Amino acid sequence: MSWIEALILGIIQGLTEFLPVSSSGHLEIGSVLLDAQSSDNLLFALVVHLATALATIAVFKDDILVLLKDIFKFQWNDSTQFATKILISMLPVFVVAVLYKDQIEELFVGNLFLVGSMLLITGGLLLFAHFKKDGNKPVGFLGSIFIGIAQAFAVLPGISRSGSTIATALILGVERSRAARFSFLMVLVPIIGASLLELLDYTENPSIHTIDVLSLTVGFLAAFVSGYVACKWMIKIVKKGKLSYFAVYCFIVGFIAIIAA
Repeated sequence: MSWIEALILGIIQGLTEFLPVSSSGHLEIGSVLLDAQSSDNLLFALVVHLATALATIAVFKDDILVLLKDIFKFQWNDSTQFATKILISMLPVFVVAVLYKDQIEELFVGNLFLVGSMLLITGGLLLFAHFKKDGNKPVGFLGSIFIGIAQAFAVLPGISRSGSTIATALILGVERSRAARFSFLMVLVPIIGASLLELLDYTENPSIHTIDVLSLTVGFLAAFVSGYVACKWMIKIVKKGKLSYFAVYCFIVGFIAIIAA
């Protein structure tokens, strides 16, 4: 993978991580179109996901600081309850990552038929959420489990993580801005943890990897900048209830990917 390809794929990742169109699916499509397939596709995907996780921290830094401040008061307040719900939502994806790591890696091989099929599912979920009557609830403890399960399914390339988690929250009756906030914050620990573990393996065994440090760095920076912009944009989109446009987009790209496969 050249640094130009890494730049393009990093921008794709940053934009599509927060927009409900599946960043992993678009990375797979982009890798196929650029002929940038390699055994390090998962490594690159994790690096650019780390970049967008840091972009999330930059956007929600004030919320995160308040959460941390309240948590260290060691009281059962709103912040500790919210943090507990975040931890609960992480359990399904943690189980999937531990038990099916090898199977997940095998999915990142440019399988356009799989990506297209999953994009159709993402589109259907977004469309269903679009017609759901707006709710005004906060995320509950039981709801955090269902949202976490939706995130676990998003390990499949083509299932949008933000789309599936926000749509699930909206279907459960969660208020739109709360749904977006929970969706973006719940992914931080899993993504940062997985990325750091993969990067540790990269530094300890650089000879088994074919991607160079320059390409990883360029992809990281491109994903961070574009992700920061997309995150702020997506918050506004969710509040305005414009998810149906992305459902149509997922249907179109999904069918094209299936036909191309």
